[in-house]
Amino acid sequence: MTNLEKAKSILRGSKYTLVLCNGDKLYTSIKRGVAPMLEFIDNGTDLRGFSAADKVIGKAAAMLFVHAGVVEVYADVISRAAADFLCAKGINFTYNELTDKIINRNGDGICPMEQVTTDINDTDEAIIAIKKRLEELRKG
Repeated sequence: MTNLEKAKSILRGSKYTLVLCNGDKLYTSIKRGVAPMLEFIDNGTDLRGFSAADKVIGKAAAMLFVHAGVVEVYADVISRAAADFLCAKGINFTYNELTDKIINRNGDGICPMEQVTTDINDTDEAIIAIKKRLEELRKG
């Protein structure tokens, strides 16, 4: 079983929203959105060479995977912008459903993380913009 197959299998058979696998190393999260990947990056977790399986991948999440050095990705749902970004960066990916845009949690608009990374292609710049937007959302 490949790392991606293992990550995908664990994702499907659990409550996890994100599974990262590289050999016998495994990281999981039940948090939603970009929070898990931001935490791994902020904590200095070395994810180079890992495979990731995620419930929903918008462009922001795709950029975080690339920044962290993830080499292949599976998404239950992926946005076209995320797919285009991963493709441009040479990251192998598979998915269950491709959508034009990731919708926000209220279901009434575009995901704020997808929106904030629309015109960004640099992963360092994306992290700054994502964190700033998250802070704005927390403040209400």
